[in-house]
Amino acid sequence: MHKPKNVLVTGATSGVGLQVAKDLHSIGYIVYATGRSKDALQKLESLGIHAIEADLLKADSLEKVINQCPALDIVVFSAGVGTFALAHDTTDEQIEQMMRVNVTAPMKLTRRILSSMIERKTGHLIYIASQAGKIATPKASVYAATKHALLGYANATRMEVQPYGIYVTTINPGPIDSPFLDLADSTGTYKTSLKKFLLSVEEVSIAVVRVINRPVREVNLPWYMGISSKVYGMAPGILERVGRDFFMKK
Repeated sequence: MHKPKNVLVTGATSGVGLQVAKDLHSIGYIVYATGRSKDALQKLESLGIHAIEADLLKADSLEKVINQCPALDIVVFSAGVGTFALAHDTTDEQIEQMMRVNVTAPMKLTRRILSSMIERKTGHLIYIASQAGKIATPKASVYAATKHALLGYANATRMEVQPYGIYVTTINPGPIDSPFLDLADSTGTYKTSLKKFLLSVEEVSIAVVRVINRPVREVNLPWYMGISSKVYGMAPGILERVGRDFFMKK
């Protein structure tokens, strides 16, 4: 019988992270969940999940997470924030928050985790990125920039750690029906106009569980988004012209 694997899930108090934490726990993984909501963490603890209250923007919280976790086999980076606004309407505070939560926090946590994985020659890093990191769209300039940065970081890190038997996967979903979307789009217009295209948190969680069992480089959700990003890579101008009205639905 295989020893249960230790998994850390960040952003585990809502949305995709919450669903991933519960799903992994239900199938036998030992889950450590981080977040800032005390109520949500208490509910996770009641399920048997190890809850760690932490603000990953703070160095002492990063150290707290490392100190309270055993040797980790898998880390799912799910914490993220976004604000849908035109570039010139996005405030300095919103820019700073998106960059710190979406980019620097996962980088800093990865740095603290990797040495142990390299020493043990095993591990799997899974970053919940976004299709916004493949195709930048209007009213998401800063958010798209953070996800482009995260994908670049993950892609480079993948090559660095591959000799040590460590896997790096990015999950690149389109828009998800989750609290994130409610916070990112205060008008509610985007969610209403794209309702039939929205992914569920369950669909994204299923993809995470699947890649843990069978690691791959990246997963695009829904599947046809992978085709769109390839078309964009070959002919970005055409896709921007054709898709502008659709992209402006935010």
